[in-house]
Amino acid sequence: MANALVSIQIIPKTKDGESVIPYVDEAISVIQQSGVKFEVHPLETTMEGDLEHLLKIIADMNRKMIEKGSSNVISQVKILYQPDGIEMSDLTEKYRP
Repeated sequence: MANALVSIQIIPKTKDGESVIPYVDEAISVIQQSGVKFEVHPLETTMEGDLEHLLKIIADMNRKMIEKGSSNVISQVKILYQPDGIEMSDLTEKYRP
């Protein structure tokens, strides 16, 4: 079972004010390729897994933004660490139809 939920909003600095959407799509593809459970929301993406692995994914996302041409990246991160286990559904199930 996962021991952490990590939500991230990644904000890359783009060239000449171009749209951040292609950059965000690339960041989400890093998460998809990692194989962790995740949910994309309008302002952030939440991942579920082992804390160390999730932090590595965040580092990989930041590197990908630089590779894509961003000069710098702001990553706003929220972490819920619960060593005895946690899943996104533990927090959201009561709100689902």
